[in-house]
Amino acid sequence: MFQEEYDVVVVGAGHAGSEAAAAASNLGSKTLLITMSLQNIAQMSCNPAMGGIAKGQIVREIDALGGYSGIVSDRTAIQFKMLNKSKGPAMWSPRVQSDRMRFAEEWRMMLEGTPNLDFYQEMVSGLIIENGVIKGVKTSLGVEIRSKSVVLTNGTFLNGLIHIGEKQFGGGRAGESAAYGITEDLIKVGFEAGRMKTGTPPRVDGRSLDYSKMNEEKGDARPDKFSYSDVTSPLVHQR
Repeated sequence: MFQEEYDVVVVGAGHAGSEAAAAASNLGSKTLLITMSLQNIAQMSCNPAMGGIAKGQIVREIDALGGYSGIVSDRTAIQFKMLNKSKGPAMWSPRVQSDRMRFAEEWRMMLEGTPNLDFYQEMVSGLIIENGVIKGVKTSLGVEIRSKSVVLTNGTFLNGLIHIGEKQFGGGRAGESAAYGITEDLIKVGFEAGRMKTGTPPRVDGRSLDYSKMNEEKGDARPDKFSYSDVTSPLVHQR
């Protein structure tokens, strides 16, 4: 068992988990972020973009609340484009394409610079629930971590299933194992479990493409940015 009790334990270090950990820590809570791989914190999976229709508004709302997504997106952007400019301002949707590796690196650097935040690499395999009250989590190695609250941001990993053609196998992402145990504990206390589908586009080797036959989708001539803060600047050179 961990020697200290945390105020908040966040399970899963994708974009949601990273924001949850940053928010709790910045509000003064002693926070632990647990992930199966510290190398994959805030990793961009399929499309290396932030924002877009509806999601662009959410990134700006997160930024207004003090979150990190807008700042990280601005610092690692390679192209900025305001979508739906042919319609009224209420429909405009900011989107950036980001450098995937720099995006994850910037997220990790910002989290490591956040006070009150610790990191732990292991799979959470269950919840500690006593008399109907959450008391912490258990890991696959049998470690118990006590906390006043638990935030689950497991994404596609809970009992994750990957379909490739007619083949099926467990996994959260390609090459990464699924997480088991949390779903079963949630069902025991009355939650219903289902599975939502995501679609992953096939990877294409850029060297096999004839770009001369394609139309270039350029970024905005005068690019904007996501964050309302003065710690980022609009892009100067776009890809």
